[in-house]
This record gives sequence, structure tokens and C-alpha cells, in this order.
Amino acid sequence: MRSINIGLTDKQLEGVIHLLNQDLADSHLLLVKTKKYHWDVVGPQFMTLHKLWQVQYEALTLNVDAIAERVRALGGHPIGTMEGFLQICTLKEQPNHVPNATGMVSKLLDDHEHLVRNLREHIEKCTTKFLDNGTADFLTGLMEQHEEMAWMLRSFIEGEAIVSDGLKPSLDKKMVGV
Repeated sequence: MRSINIGLTDKQLEGVIHLLNQDLADSHLLLVKTKKYHWDVVGPQFMTLHKLWQVQYEALTLNVDAIAERVRALGGHPIGTMEGFLQICTLKEQPNHVPNATGMVSKLLDDHEHLVRNLREHIEKCTTKFLDNGTADFLTGLMEQHEEMAWMLRSFIEGEAIVSDGLKPSLDKKMVGV
């Protein structure tokens, strides 16, 4: 097999591939959890959450594929088994527990925010330790997608009033209307 000659050492490539496989494992577990909640959600928010999670799991499916292809582009092999994913995944499964709709939203929000923190760390390592700005850019795009998904979930459970300037009303403004 021909070696890869893209300006990165074998050690740098191995480091980046390890980070990408961890992101792949986390993304795959988040995909599974999102689909599970999509199937199991009930209550007045059913349709809203069912549709939202379909949009999110479709995006996560594309991300899983893109991460695996990035690993291949760098000469590595993506993890492709649940056993492999669970060995390096930083997210946690919660088998035998199905929370209520708001609990589902909260758990997925926590997972997306966890992935954002991991991706920030991986971007930094790709840039400074492994000198792979291409993968750092790739991961930045993934991070931005998780930030948006987290925002959507956070908005669902926050439910706080805002005024037209986008700020939360202060206690003084609330008292004026009393």
C-alpha cells in the first residue's frame, strides 16, 4: 500500500485518526440515543420532538459517514462495531431508562454540549499538536452543527420570556407591568 504523503508524519496521522475515531464513536452513540428518543417520545410535545429528532438524527447520520470518510482519507480505518465504539466513547449509554419528553431533551442537550467540548479540545490538538489544520477545520464544522442542535434543544426547555431587543426582561421591567 502506498504511504500517505500530505505533509503529516505517521505519528501525527495516528493522533488525528484516534481523535476522529473517538468523535465517530460519540457521534454514533448520540445517533442511537436520538433515534431511541424519536421512537419513544410521548405526550403533548410528541410531534414537535419526533420531527426535531428526525432532522437531528438525519444530520448525525451524515456526520458519522463524513467522520468515517475523513479517517479513510487520512489512511486510517474507522471503528465500525458497537463494541469498538463503546470502548472509546466518552458519552454514556443509559440502558433500561426512558425519561419523559423534557428529560429526553435535557439528556440529548447534555450530550451535544459534551461533544462540543470534546470537539473544541480535538480542534486545539489537531492545530497545535498534530499540525492538521484540515481536520481542525472539518471538526469546527461538526462543532458548529452540534452547537446549533444544542441551541434547538435548549430553546425547547428554557421557555423564558424575552423582549423585542432579544434581552431577557429584568426584574424591574417585570415589576412595572404588575
